[in-house]
Amino acid sequence: MKTPFVTKGQLEAIAAQYPTPFHIYDEKGIRENARRLKAAFAWNPGYREYFAVKATPTPAILKLLHEEGCGCDCSSMAELVMSEACGITGEDIMFSSNETPPEDFQKAAQLGAVINLDDLTLVDELETALEQLPETVCCRYNPGGVFTLGETREGFQVMDNPGDAKYGMTRPQIAEAFTRLQALGVKEFGIHAFLASNTLSNDYYPALARILFQLAVELHQETGVHIRFLNLSGGIGIPYLPDQPANDIFVIGEGVRKAYEELLVPAGMGDVALYTELGRFMLAPYGHLVTRATHEKHIYKEYIGVDACACDLMRPAMYGSYHHITVMGKETAPCDHKYDIVGSLCENNDKFAIDRVLPRIDRGDLLVIHDTGAHGHAMGYNYNGKLRSAELLLKEDGSVQLIRRAETLEDYFSTVVW
Repeated sequence: MKTPFVTKGQLEAIAAQYPTPFHIYDEKGIRENARRLKAAFAWNPGYREYFAVKATPTPAILKLLHEEGCGCDCSSMAELVMSEACGITGEDIMFSSNETPPEDFQKAAQLGAVINLDDLTLVDELETALEQLPETVCCRYNPGGVFTLGETREGFQVMDNPGDAKYGMTRPQIAEAFTRLQALGVKEFGIHAFLASNTLSNDYYPALARILFQLAVELHQETGVHIRFLNLSGGIGIPYLPDQPANDIFVIGEGVRKAYEELLVPAGMGDVALYTELGRFMLAPYGHLVTRATHEKHIYKEYIGVDACACDLMRPAMYGSYHHITVMGKETAPCDHKYDIVGSLCENNDKFAIDRVLPRIDRGDLLVIHDTGAHGHAMGYNYNGKLRSAELLLKEDGSVQLIRRAETLEDYFSTVVW
């Protein structure tokens, strides 16, 4: 069972000041999770987490994580500017983009960010964009084929299709990129790869690590370059369903350590730093979308209309994703009603839940939609003229801070040329 990190009484008081819908984040949970991650990889002296800004591009969250030692993984000009405005610069930024315009490379270089090249052709484009290449450059690797771990805990299967992904370089291309970059004066190198998304397996990171570690050894031997770091990227998932097992970050860290000692250390590469760029794992469980039941409809099915919509959380509409729902104040009531929980968009996929068994919901009830801390507010949009909701931070002392105000009609029309 998933339990909200706020009580009904707290939410009613918050909603009296900040009307629903809104996203709220748990500072205590975020900090504790960041510290667990850091501890799990403490065996690697150079370890660093670069939070995936795209998951929750909110300055207050970036600053909070930076206080816990995290950098920023940026993929656009706006994310670079946001990081800079938060006081996060230099090698605290990993710039990983694709189809990259030259001005984005220039901004990343100006900030001293570590640049991660997605494609071999970007070697030439980086040289053209910059007067001088940085001393350190990373390249993204795509091994192709299908990545699978088979059956793991609870019968959960990890499988993804890197060969169908637009990201990264082939094995011959990354070797050529390293050789060409070295000839252009680059002195230190990194390798990055992402093979599967939202994995619920303690085996994913160790398996990815073995692929990268072996590649690093081979590339070092073939090209002679010094590989300074390996970026395991993201992919560690969270249990959206209440009965799914959570990943154990300490088991994951230990699995990576074992691979490191078996592959890198014997090759004389025991100085390689490890990086991660997690988004969902860092934030998703520590965010709720809070909405209020405003309508009920009885036709061929039972519907509960709420004041949030897919513009506030599009994952269920876009992917059919499950997000657990708690009816506040009715946590122990019998789940004896079956509802579709819907928003007000003129789209039939604007549903947070379909045929969900829940306690009886009355108009005015507050609903907490769980696990929206990553790829929640970030993926919002303005279809049907819907205004994006506020973001709040539940502080460790129990107070609430407004960290992004709700949009107004003036905001919505501000870019229009009448």
